Amino acid sequence: MTDFENKPPEETLPADQVSRRRWLWPIILLIIAGAGLGFYLYRDSKTEPTGKPQAEAPGAGKGASQATPVVAVLARKNDVGVYLTGLGNVTALNTVSVKSRVDGQLMEVRFREGQTVSKGDLLAMIDPRPSQVLLTQAEGQMARDRGLLNNARLDFQRYKLLWQQDSIPQQQLDTQDALVRQLEGTVKFDQGQIDSAKLQLVYCRITAPISGRVGLRQVDAGNIIHASDPNGLVVITQLQPISVIFPIPEDNLPKLLGKIKSGTRLAVDAYDRAQKQKLAGGTLLTLDNQIDPTTGTVKLKALFPNTQNELFPNQFVNARLLLETMHDAVVVPTAAIQRGAQGTFVYLVKADKTVTVRPVTVGVTQNDEIAITAGLEPGEAVVVDGAERLREGSKVEVKEAGGGGREKGRGAGAGKGQNQKPEKQ
Repeated sequence: MTDFENKPPEETLPADQVSRRRWLWPIILLIIAGAGLGFYLYRDSKTEPTGKPQAEAPGAGKGASQATPVVAVLARKNDVGVYLTGLGNVTALNTVSVKSRVDGQLMEVRFREGQTVSKGDLLAMIDPRPSQVLLTQAEGQMARDRGLLNNARLDFQRYKLLWQQDSIPQQQLDTQDALVRQLEGTVKFDQGQIDSAKLQLVYCRITAPISGRVGLRQVDAGNIIHASDPNGLVVITQLQPISVIFPIPEDNLPKLLGKIKSGTRLAVDAYDRAQKQKLAGGTLLTLDNQIDPTTGTVKLKALFPNTQNELFPNQFVNARLLLETMHDAVVVPTAAIQRGAQGTFVYLVKADKTVTVRPVTVGVTQNDEIAITAGLEPGEAVVVDGAERLREGSKVEVKEAGGGGREKGRGAGAGKGQNQKPEKQ
């Protein structure tokens, strides 16, 4: 038998014990309720001693009520250039390998490697003495044959007088006339020999055929050089002006031909490999007469003054041909353009400090800006930083670009409280 079964029923207990048992449980319940209320008040006083409601932990239960910090800029009007670009090769207009035109010993070298020379400058000297000896021999032969010619002419005049007196036959007169003509030919040949010897003397002085920059010397002074030597003495390359040859897709050819036919002078800029630094500016000179079927491109040739020697032969550059200029185009930074399944769009900041998705049609890109051909008006604010955290209707807090988190004084984010912290992502 259990203790419960051993307890006597209340009707068997004394009256005073039954009265105490009936009042005991309400008192216990009242004590427990009082303790719970005291604990709750104690915890509430520790949580908010100043009486202000506690700020909720970042990201805890805030949801859409928390503003997302973003950077926004206003769309503006600007002139945007339409460029055709291509990887080009700097090509000299003239390149000459200077060679000797006579055989002989190289006596002097009058240029320095890398020197800029003008047309006609003396570059080297070849030993002129062999040519001088040939000139002396030709002049001596000329003098002898000229004497024979003069004597033959005098005899011809005598024979002509005797023939008129019928003292000599016609045959003798004709023979003398032929001798005179033969000696005249001999004298003319001698004159050619003299001119050839003089030309050899001229060739002993090697001069610059064009203006330009000389390269590295191929032959040193004292060596015997020949007109048949394959390498020559030095190479001269014209640097001013200089050209750049670059290809463009054949699809752009009709519009380019229209500009050329109208007489428009098209500007071409040369940039370095990274397309960051402009090296030189020039103009389009001409284009090739056929399209390369293997690449589907056509070659263009641009001319650059190159007054400061910015371009160097065989240098690779990025050529940019300015085809036309779009005036007063709506432009935004390229960072504002978002891409999705619906195409290109931007997050537009509205006056109620929320954003909306605005589809746009993009055009050409210039530097870090892109032209908007449809979907956006000047003065509208678009998000350029923080767009990855946005959705349609998201509440935003617009910050100044590079302003250390300071709130923008105008626009969709103006008027936010300073004590509110941005939501941590």
